[in-house]
Amino acid sequence: MAVILWAMGLFLLMQSSLCSVGQTDRGCMKWTPKGENVCCEICHPGNRLVKECGRSPKDLCIPCEPNTYTVKPKDFRCARCTQCIGPQFQVKQCTATTDTKCGCIEGLICGDDRCSFCIKKCDRGQEPTKERSCRPCPDGTFNDQGHQMCKPWSTKCPKPYQEIVAEGTAITDIKCANVSVSPVHRPKQPDHTEQEWPLFLSGITSMFLLAIIIVIVGMKIYQKRKKTKKTITKTQIIRTPTDNPETLIAIECSFHEAQQEQGSSTESLDSKDSSEQLIG
Repeated sequence: MAVILWAMGLFLLMQSSLCSVGQTDRGCMKWTPKGENVCCEICHPGNRLVKECGRSPKDLCIPCEPNTYTVKPKDFRCARCTQCIGPQFQVKQCTATTDTKCGCIEGLICGDDRCSFCIKKCDRGQEPTKERSCRPCPDGTFNDQGHQMCKPWSTKCPKPYQEIVAEGTAITDIKCANVSVSPVHRPKQPDHTEQEWPLFLSGITSMFLLAIIIVIVGMKIYQKRKKTKKTITKTQIIRTPTDNPETLIAIECSFHEAQQEQGSSTESLDSKDSSEQLIG
C-alpha cells in the first residue's frame, strides 16, 4: 500500500512540474490606468486574476496551481485537470493552459467532445442510443460505418439509366444496376482526318463504277445500232432492187429488145398479108 501511495505521489509531482514547464510570463498582460493604480483586462495565459486593480500589473495575476489550468483570460479560479480513469487512458498531459486529453480503450469510444466518459462503440448496422448503448438499425435504414446514426434507404438510383435491383439492408443501401434496354452512350467525337479518307475512297469508287456503267451502256448502244444498220442494208437490196443503176439499165435494155421483137413480128405479118392480096 505504501508503495502505491509513493508512486501516486511521484506521479503527481511529475505532473505538477510538467504543468509549470514553459511558464515564463506572469501577472497582467493588458491593463488600463485608473488614477494611481492600473486595472487588469487580460492575464497572461495560464494565470488567474487575483484582483482587478492595483499598483503593479504583476501583482494582479498569478500562475495556476499545479494540476489546474485556465483558458479564460480573466478568471479568479483555475479549473482542476481531468483525470483519466477506468477504461480511459491519457493521450496528452495537462498544462496551465490546456486540460488533460483522454482516450478510450479498444471497443469503446468517447461519450462527448471532452471524452469525459467512454461508451460502447456501435458496429455497422447499429446506432447509439441516449442510454449509451447500441441498437439495430430500424427497418428501412442502414449504417455502413462504425458508431453512426442509421440513415434511410435511398428511394431512387443516383443515375437516370439505372434501376433498383435489390433493397437495402441494415449495413447497405439499395443496389442499382444499369438498364440493358437503352443504355446511354456518348458518341465518340469523329476525327476529321478519319472522315476525309473514307469519303475520298467512296468518291473514287463511285466515279470508277460510273465510268464502267457508261462504257457498258455505250457498247450496248453501239452494238444495237450496228446490228440495225446491217438489217436495213440487207432489206434494201432484197426489196428494192431497182435502186441499183445497173439493174435499171438491164431492165431498160430488156424492154427495148422486147419492143423490137414485137415490131419485127408485126412487119412480118403485114408483108404476108400484102403478098396474099397480090396473089388473090
